[in-house]
Amino acid sequence: MPSTPHAAAPLRPPCLVLEGGAIDGIASFYAEINRVFMPDEDWQLGPSLDALDDMLYGAYGALAGHTTVQLHWKDIAHSRQALGIAATRTWLQAKLDPAGPFNPAHVSAQLQALERGEGQTYFDIVMQIIAAHPNVTLLTR
Repeated sequence: MPSTPHAAAPLRPPCLVLEGGAIDGIASFYAEINRVFMPDEDWQLGPSLDALDDMLYGAYGALAGHTTVQLHWKDIAHSRQALGIAATRTWLQAKLDPAGPFNPAHVSAQLQALERGEGQTYFDIVMQIIAAHPNVTLLTR
């Protein structure tokens, strides 16, 4: 009797674990992102929201070859605090250099909104970027 070919079971999306307790600011956030997403690459992401966004499309790093991924972000409350108002203020203030590539008026408006409690924190922006990628399922348990 001829054997019947079996359909291959669908691959489960990888589950990557981000250790939120290791994050104490923007630099350590990217160190953790690189540890989780870029372990087999010979280059690392710099501290750039655009680079984070690009990486989440999945062409390289741990996402290469996967159409979906689960991201378990442990201790997310710790990360929310670490990437909160103080870190965001420092990040925005660094962008205020008039000789720099950023629009100082726009950055000042962002900083003022942050100080009024109306602006996005760095954490909020990261969460918005992740949410824009339907291929990434964020788990925060």
